[in-house]
Amino acid sequence: MGRGVPLRPHPGDLGISRKVLTERLNHLVEQGVLERLPYDARPRYEYHLTDKGADLVEMLMVMARWGDRWLAGEAGPPVLYRHHACGQIGHVDPRCSHCGEPMHADDVDLLPGPGSA
Repeated sequence: MGRGVPLRPHPGDLGISRKVLTERLNHLVEQGVLERLPYDARPRYEYHLTDKGADLVEMLMVMARWGDRWLAGEAGPPVLYRHHACGQIGHVDPRCSHCGEPMHADDVDLLPGPGSA
């Protein structure tokens, strides 16, 4: 789900009640993860990721990679990621924003940041 792809969830597709879906979507809108936009003359809405939501999806993709590696079993991962730029199926691989090299647990030091005081 990219930032520009509208999300039009239906409770039946998700196996939850309309009330639960509405509460969850409202919470994500209130937290700035999604924005709600009307798409029909009737009171119908679609949802788009905000910048905050796009960052959350990136974090969830890293967590999903862990699950795919350690929990998926022989059937394989439940979701595949096709990269728009090359069209290939890939996985998330965190890289350094300065040099482009992979960033794994053994490759970094955790230091106090400006907000740690």
